[in-house]
Amino acid sequence: MRTFPPRLVPVLAALVAAPVLAVTTPAQAAPTKSAAEECAWMDTGKSADERARLLLKASTLEQTLRWLDEQAANNPAQTTFNGATYPVQVPCTPTVVYSDGPDSVRNPGGVTAFPTPLAQAATWNPRLAQQKGRAQAQEAYGKRRNVLLAPGLASGRTPLSGRTPEYLGEDSLLTGTLAAAGVKGIQQDGKVGATLKHYVANEQELDRQTSSSNIDERTFRQVYQLPFEVALKAGPASVMCSYNQVNGVYACENEILDDLKKETGWKGYVMSDFGSVHSTGPSLNAGLDQELNRPIWYTPDRIKAALADGSTTRKEIDEAAFRVVRSYIRAGLFDNPLPAEAAANVSTPANKAIAREVVEQGSVLLKNDRKALPLKGRKQTIAVIGPTASNEPNANGISAKSTCSMLFRTTPAVTCTPISPLDGITARAQKNGSTVTYSNGDDVAEATRLAKEADVVLVFGWLGMGEFADIPNLSLQQNGDALISAVAAANPNTVAVLETGSAVTMPWLKQVRAVVQAWYPGEQQGNALAALLWGDVNFTGKLPMTFPKSETDLPTRTPEQYPGVVRDGIRQVEYSEGLAVGYKWYDSKNIDPIFEFGHGLSYTTFTYSDLRTSVRGDSVKVTFRVRNSGERAGTETPQVYLTLPAAAGEPGKRLVAFDQVSLKPGAAQTVSVTIHEKSADRPLSVWDSKKDQWRTPSGTYRVQVGDSSRSLPLSDRINLR
Repeated sequence: MRTFPPRLVPVLAALVAAPVLAVTTPAQAAPTKSAAEECAWMDTGKSADERARLLLKASTLEQTLRWLDEQAANNPAQTTFNGATYPVQVPCTPTVVYSDGPDSVRNPGGVTAFPTPLAQAATWNPRLAQQKGRAQAQEAYGKRRNVLLAPGLASGRTPLSGRTPEYLGEDSLLTGTLAAAGVKGIQQDGKVGATLKHYVANEQELDRQTSSSNIDERTFRQVYQLPFEVALKAGPASVMCSYNQVNGVYACENEILDDLKKETGWKGYVMSDFGSVHSTGPSLNAGLDQELNRPIWYTPDRIKAALADGSTTRKEIDEAAFRVVRSYIRAGLFDNPLPAEAAANVSTPANKAIAREVVEQGSVLLKNDRKALPLKGRKQTIAVIGPTASNEPNANGISAKSTCSMLFRTTPAVTCTPISPLDGITARAQKNGSTVTYSNGDDVAEATRLAKEADVVLVFGWLGMGEFADIPNLSLQQNGDALISAVAAANPNTVAVLETGSAVTMPWLKQVRAVVQAWYPGEQQGNALAALLWGDVNFTGKLPMTFPKSETDLPTRTPEQYPGVVRDGIRQVEYSEGLAVGYKWYDSKNIDPIFEFGHGLSYTTFTYSDLRTSVRGDSVKVTFRVRNSGERAGTETPQVYLTLPAAAGEPGKRLVAFDQVSLKPGAAQTVSVTIHEKSADRPLSVWDSKKDQWRTPSGTYRVQVGDSSRSLPLSDRINLR
């Protein structure tokens, strides 16, 4: 098994060859130039590479070192950071301000509170992901922030991971595609750079800084690196390395960083996470270009000491600085200076509309027996039950604000005062002359009384989760399961609305008529959910992750797999399930989940027909028909899956393509997708660890098409040689 050790470096710094970039030595001062020549790197007629070289040629070593730390790079006039002293930076360099932001621009106030990224993933809509990314970048720039630490992506190894809502589900193609769309949106206007995080195998919060993700190379390539490779095609400015070790070597000093750049041709820079650096020379040599936040391991003194003892080289330093500067130029940071002051409020009606659209497209109708939804247009009594339905906190301080976004420690990560579900439902009910009653559920007797008196019950369940802690189980919090069960026993016409950041188990599932998964729906949740519940907007969302029946069905069944076993101060986490992650685990083990990956109902129905497949060279063309066989307009997300030959040793099938079609009742559309062997997601290939390359197995492949990973009415077989 590959261990990804850090690269060896020359031991004698005095014998290091001249650097690739023509940078002045420590003893030299920057040469005196005329005013016209002084900022030659601001010539937009030159390439980003040329401009970066010109800037670094005019820099001293100490000025070059500033680019290797976030604070020093981003405050050109300041000279002291965390006790480290630098000279003033060369002129004509930008002020750069980083902001966390996988969901929204984090906590400056006056920004749009978008739904959680997992809700974005449930839209299966790259166009909307790009729109959201662009809106978020515009708000960041208005708040004087021009590098967003977003999008976030992982591989969904366990739904217990605390940051599950921050990521984009369990499938490499879906995750990578939506992350790429987010990158395009963030960088679309040329004012803000995007950052993919966290690279790589950062699949739990428990002991994330002192754990090792131990993975065989094939699994590493096919499951954990693959979504990053797909997303890198969008050209993000940077990638953030993660806290954890990969096979015993910290990610931020692991040769996988250098390999990622060389193998993909990506031209950005690698930054660390906060406090994830553990060395100077090994980190520089492995490809870590910039230490996030204040300088600790990348101080001038430590870097010069690493030069002196031969643990790094001037070439590594110069190349790291070059990648940072070039990326800032490419992202537009040099040519679009931040506004002098941050605007008080940058949220716009257009951005709020995007936030609402994400809720509408990302909420998933999981169950709908006897057409319980949409709610009837006639006058009726509607009981709304549950603490997260209202902005008024319950006895434990829980309200609609609590599930507006994921948690950061114990509080919501994004400042949000949402349009509450109760307010949205009440306003919509008034249009029909209906009456809405409410209980936060603290008093179960009161809740069941209201349920008995109502024509229909909307009961809200929640599960709070986020950074810094994993969740202990997949149950709803504060007796949410018991509340839903009690309410449903009092009134069988009960609809459960779930506001969670991950999959949950549903012991009450058979008691309720309908289930809506709303995730963490942001500030526009009330009006969006009301529109869905009444059918003013049709459901289109599909699950980006599998919902298991119980925790015992998870692929991480043993303590060695999760949460890992601590040895010598490091939690050793064995990824022994290998390739069987997410739906591939359930398929390969014949385990039935509650709801499968890709599942999501609509208020209409769709039928599939006329599957045709053909092989041309290194690509496979798949064509089929989708018809709206129901009575109202709707949008369907057809999914194409491929099962490789048995000799390939793959666990079940893999998603290789998806599309979206909007159809009126009775209308049909032909959908054609082409699966390319060498596309970034490697749909036809497996990683050959012996030959250290991708390989397309020969043999018979099965092509399946349908509306979820387990509802695939169309099937065909192709042969590849």
